[in-house]
Amino acid sequence: MRIALDAMGGDHAPSTTVEGAVEAVKRFKGLSVILVGDKAKLSSELRGKEYPHSHISIKHTSETVDMDESPISAMRRKKDSSIRVAIDLVKSGEADAVVSAGNSGVVMATALYVLGKLKGVERPAIATVMPKLEGRFVLIDAGANVDCKPVHLLQFAVMGEAYAKHILNVKDPRIALLGIGEEDAKGNELTKETFKALKNLQKNFIGNIEGKDIFHGEADVVVCDGFVGNIALKISEGLAEATTKMLKQEISQTAYGKLGYMLLKDAFKNFKKKIDYSEYGGAPLLGISKLCIIGHGRSTARAIRNAIKLAYEFHDKKVLDALSHEFNVSMLEREQLVAKR
Repeated sequence: MRIALDAMGGDHAPSTTVEGAVEAVKRFKGLSVILVGDKAKLSSELRGKEYPHSHISIKHTSETVDMDESPISAMRRKKDSSIRVAIDLVKSGEADAVVSAGNSGVVMATALYVLGKLKGVERPAIATVMPKLEGRFVLIDAGANVDCKPVHLLQFAVMGEAYAKHILNVKDPRIALLGIGEEDAKGNELTKETFKALKNLQKNFIGNIEGKDIFHGEADVVVCDGFVGNIALKISEGLAEATTKMLKQEISQTAYGKLGYMLLKDAFKNFKKKIDYSEYGGAPLLGISKLCIIGHGRSTARAIRNAIKLAYEFHDKKVLDALSHEFNVSMLEREQLVAKR
């Protein structure tokens, strides 16, 4: 498998992207990475590292995209940026997937423009994996679409269900709609109309779910628009980091606390691993015709490696083919059901 990595994307690139790529090619068989970016800088980062040299190559680009740059401006003005060229490599068939921790707005807009959507998909969505008490769940959309219609959320549910099945190995994923209350009548017009559609057309729909309950394990797929989803994601990340820091502060204040930490060291290590975004690497932009993984702007080398791992798993399990098939079958079944009503 060949992955085009936006090696200039991210707050700590290119050191983290190069290190993540090196770790990935050493760990996963049959994987090669094309580092896309400034050749001089990337060559310097690779110097002295041990890795199978035939599995990493460099595609030089003369431009980079700033994290706060406008998607429209970047697409028009920077056609030789590391983001654009990495996506072009997938379009041309020189790479099977693109991974970027750069400007997410530019990545999404460029992927949509260059690669296009899967047949039948109206809006691509970001699917983020998050931890719950037992296992993990998919939050979709986590930031691709601010303004949505009920049909978009219905499609997000179908895509999230396919992700949970094929990547999280959940046989019959339970789908919930994120809202302000469990009752059917609560919410805004978008959630009320989406509730009706999901209830009528989705057999595994378990109803509305409140933000306080998404980590308890009732749902395997939590559906919302990108505005709500991104806020939920960022609050969760911030709370996880703050909780970890507060625990460290409390532990370090007394001798008993330090002793307790030594006894519970493994438990704390496992807890940190569960809530650490770098463990999940990145989030796929579902609904795009080719495989596109968006990483966190603050991605570490481990996060880049795990984002590459996610792309590797998607490709190995042919998730895009399964998603396309299940999406079309699911939407056809829904259209037939609607026609009978």
